[in-house]
Amino acid sequence: MQLFYSDTIEPHQDEFNFDREESKHIVKVLRKTEGDSLHITNGKGSLFTSMITQASEKRCVVKIKNVDFFEPRPFTIHLVVAPTKMNDRFEWFLEKATEIGVDEITPIICDHSERKIIKTERLKKLIISALKQSNQYYLPKLNEAIHFPDFISKDIEGQKFIAHCEETNKKELKNEIQPKQNYTLLIGPEGDFSKSEIATALRKGYTAVAMGNTRLRTETAAIIGCHTLVIMN
Repeated sequence: MQLFYSDTIEPHQDEFNFDREESKHIVKVLRKTEGDSLHITNGKGSLFTSMITQASEKRCVVKIKNVDFFEPRPFTIHLVVAPTKMNDRFEWFLEKATEIGVDEITPIICDHSERKIIKTERLKKLIISALKQSNQYYLPKLNEAIHFPDFISKDIEGQKFIAHCEETNKKELKNEIQPKQNYTLLIGPEGDFSKSEIATALRKGYTAVAMGNTRLRTETAAIIGCHTLVIMN
């Protein structure tokens, strides 16, 4: 199934007009025409089955034939990840985490972060593309970048984990997961969290966790953490 996305389509609509950019893609690139079926999600759990009634590069119009709603999972995954020095690695992480099933992503700026400026416009487009490719109906939320002290001061419900590389007492993430919870997982930069950041997180109720015996890159650790949280539910 080929999936399209729009955050403006609502379940009560009988008809929907794609914007000019998506209309051009549907008609010129994909060569869709009147009578063809399209599947659309609003990223909020709804799947719309529709039929094209007007196929123009400037204006593609569909008639909504059916709407299905998919209930959200009984747990959420929030990955709080320091941006990598190389932008393409962070983009890869966003794409794969979306495919696996992350719910929320927050870029976090830490003491050892080498990259401290995040432009979210392109990243949001990557997430939408990954959503469509993996046929999912809930769009992950991408937050603006936040500094570690500002994030760690927040009151967060559910299980909270911090993955770091210090040789201290850490538990295996897979052994600490309580099913059907809200999960927050902190992943540090290439230079790891600082000792003071780790200590602060532990005081705030975060559990120090490991994901195997090898030292992982930031983006790899985030993907493994996300996948572990999904499969343990």
